Amino acid sequence: MRFSTLKRRRWIMRTAIIITSLMCCSSARDSMTLSSPLSDEHGDTLVSDGGTFQLGFFSPNGSSGSDHRRYLGIWYHDSDPQTVVWVANRDHPVLDVTGVLTLTQDGNLKVLDKAGKSYWSTNLEESSHLALKVQLLDTGNLVVARGGESGEAESGSGKMILWQSFDYPTDTFLPGMKMDENMTLTSWRSDDDPSPGNYSFQLDQEGQYQFVVWRRSIRYWKSGVSGKFITSDDMPYSISYFLSNFTTSIDNNASVPYLTSSMYIDTRLIMSSWGQVQYLKRDSEKVWAFVWAEPRDRCSVYNMCGDFGSCNSDADVVCKCLPGFSPSSPDLWNLGDFSGGCIRKSILCNKGSETFLGLKAMKVGKPDSEFVAADEMECKKECLNSCQCQAYSFEEGESAAGQGGSGGGVCWIWSENLNNLQDGYDEGHDLFVRIAVSDIESTARNCEICGTNLIPYPLSTGSQCGDPMYRSFYCNTSTGTVNFKSPSGTYQVTQIIPESRKFLIRSKQTDSCKVLAFNRSLPFHLSSSCRGKTSSKPEIDISWEPPPEPTCITSTDCTDWPDSTCSTTLDGRRCLCKPNFRWNPLLLNCTKGKKHEVLSSKKVPPSVVISITFACLLVLIALLSTVAFIYIQRRNSGKKKGNWSNIRRYSARQLYDSERQVKELIDSGRFKEDSSNGIDVPFYNLESILAATDNFSNINKLGQGGFGLVYKGKFPGGQVLAVKRLSSFSGQGFEEFKNEVILIAKLQHRNLVRLLGYCVEGDEKILLYEYMPNKSLDSFIFDRTLCMSLDWNTRFKIILGIARGLLYLHQDSRLRIVHRDLKTSNILLDEEMNPKISDFGLARIFGVKEISVNTNRVVGTYGYMSPEYALDGFFSDKSDVFSFGVVVLEVLSGKRNTGFYQAEQGLSLLGYVSVVVVERREIGRLDGPDTP
Repeated sequence: MRFSTLKRRRWIMRTAIIITSLMCCSSARDSMTLSSPLSDEHGDTLVSDGGTFQLGFFSPNGSSGSDHRRYLGIWYHDSDPQTVVWVANRDHPVLDVTGVLTLTQDGNLKVLDKAGKSYWSTNLEESSHLALKVQLLDTGNLVVARGGESGEAESGSGKMILWQSFDYPTDTFLPGMKMDENMTLTSWRSDDDPSPGNYSFQLDQEGQYQFVVWRRSIRYWKSGVSGKFITSDDMPYSISYFLSNFTTSIDNNASVPYLTSSMYIDTRLIMSSWGQVQYLKRDSEKVWAFVWAEPRDRCSVYNMCGDFGSCNSDADVVCKCLPGFSPSSPDLWNLGDFSGGCIRKSILCNKGSETFLGLKAMKVGKPDSEFVAADEMECKKECLNSCQCQAYSFEEGESAAGQGGSGGGVCWIWSENLNNLQDGYDEGHDLFVRIAVSDIESTARNCEICGTNLIPYPLSTGSQCGDPMYRSFYCNTSTGTVNFKSPSGTYQVTQIIPESRKFLIRSKQTDSCKVLAFNRSLPFHLSSSCRGKTSSKPEIDISWEPPPEPTCITSTDCTDWPDSTCSTTLDGRRCLCKPNFRWNPLLLNCTKGKKHEVLSSKKVPPSVVISITFACLLVLIALLSTVAFIYIQRRNSGKKKGNWSNIRRYSARQLYDSERQVKELIDSGRFKEDSSNGIDVPFYNLESILAATDNFSNINKLGQGGFGLVYKGKFPGGQVLAVKRLSSFSGQGFEEFKNEVILIAKLQHRNLVRLLGYCVEGDEKILLYEYMPNKSLDSFIFDRTLCMSLDWNTRFKIILGIARGLLYLHQDSRLRIVHRDLKTSNILLDEEMNPKISDFGLARIFGVKEISVNTNRVVGTYGYMSPEYALDGFFSDKSDVFSFGVVVLEVLSGKRNTGFYQAEQGLSLLGYVSVVVVERREIGRLDGPDTP
């Protein structure tokens, strides 16, 4: 009896365990019906039958605890961190945990909140909800099907699928999907914002089984840009096979017989929020690893450097124009915007002599035509016979057979502008670019072009070119690269900058810049810093000294340097300038003027330098002693006043010599009489400015000012100033320049930038300001990374500072001034992020009784102008207040007023805010850090 009772108890326990297990399993359901909605508040989810995917409500990765945005999505069930593959309500998150996924009476699947508001729907035509079933499949596909099992319906057993998530992907492509002309993957806006971002991935309509990434309306990346010329940039067959839903034939000429769908378990392809399309595979330890990604570097971006611009991802400055070409927009190019590309210096077929640049290992966009040619000469002649031909390439051997020929090779012809150029490409080919000879031969002594590198005089790669003192380079003709030889080794030259007499070399160390050893007799100098943060190996700046007069043997060798003759010097024969001419090492010619030594042809021995220095020091001490003795004697005899008058007259004479040109302009009427005595800032001579900015080198460039480029200048004594060099092509004339020199010198306020000097020499008009290390306000608020450093306290501090500066201009200063060009790029930031208003070239002084002024010349920046000024020319202090309002909106939102804020409505930021205010709606979430 006891034994029977014991057996009964064991049976009851086993039954209870089985029932409990069944209850647990039933709670992890994979489907739902009308009577079983999913509640976010209750934590309901669907888990696919195999346990691979899970459906439910979630908050994005990285979102803060105070962020209550909830989205319906699908993710890998066992992923940590959560890996989301699909989002339903990506445009309209539920703002609390009351969201419900339900099957409604009209047969639609919807996301609702507790008030019944709809955030997302399948938008099916109204039908009966009877026999409808929602199921999450183990492929990650959410389906709405009528009758039977959804899995059977999907496999074609006669059951009807009314809707499936695979037809409406977000940013992820999974096995079982098929990429066709109707499918688009759209990136998240950011890692914690699933709303549609700026990038999308889809089939390229221009080529079979080629793909494209768009950045809004701009093509950002494209597979197969080189066509048949270079096939290595095609989409890999394995990924094309995956995207075609495992179609065995990718195209007419290629198949993938060794690839099967089983090889793609735990794989996915995503369109990332930063513009990279990525193919990933999960390993046995559940870790996702990158298998393939594009664009993989800066040069993989579609036409990164524009037409005729060559890209090198290893260089710090990634783009450069081909020899014989120049930037189509130099100012934008210098600021790092290379999209405009380059243009020819001379047009083709213009009765001038033409040649071809032989470029090695080049990648280039798809050729316009191809044919089988007997040899390269036939290909070259074909190009020369057409004025439309821009370049050609000839490939011998097997390629010709592939084109239907029996011998010779394939001739590729480019008739349109060359795009997607990249040098040093591993699978690249030789490319011959047509060019005018006059565009690449600045002097007879220039060395031959090496690849995409123009070797300027005096740099030398051989005995027949350049200057012998600068013969430290050689050209690797097989790779088209320039190399620099030094006692510590040989280094690849990544860029040559003739304008600033500098070149960059690639360091052999990955962690730091190795200090190179130079022979002191060589005319090369190391920069004090390294470059190349974007590369694994840093770049080192090296400058070269201006060259002496060219070497010569006979007077015939000096014909390329007019007004010079071949004469004997301490270091051999050189082309010395004739009387009344002097050698200009920057222009590389003889210019008219007083002859003086600009550069010694022979280095002076150190002993001579020491002797001369010591002698000069003794003379100086004696002279100072004499002057001091005379001064004391005269002071004691009561002649102090007269002596000081003499000293001041002497100093004034020196100042007059420096400012003579400006005073002549004043006397000639170009400066008005009422302001001719108002130049209250010092005059700087051009020579000191050139020395401080290293001849306006790109390295010292800070950015683009209102009317010209701005450079950093280091003056004697450690003084650092911002040097604005007014462009001769800018809209700022002499009146605006004079206006700024005279006006800003009279203004003193902590929120106005200080003018510390000016220069007028020849065609040069230069202004010198206090240096602002944080540059301009727009560089912070419109930069996705830098804007995060501006918390709301800092933004409020900046807005308040701008307001104080405007109040001073309008009311508190000695002069009543309207700025007329207030914008974020004209607000500079000091070390402590204090704002300072700058660029007063367009400012106007108002009389005490003046309220407004009308002008026929409307100047300023559209987007910041008040309507009455932009349309009718009326401006007043209210015009500045309007501009200030636009600046405030930009500071708060992090968006440009001139950019489209809501593209579907065609509204600017100002227009959007105006509509919101009229409709009394909330403006919405602004970009920027959280409120502290």
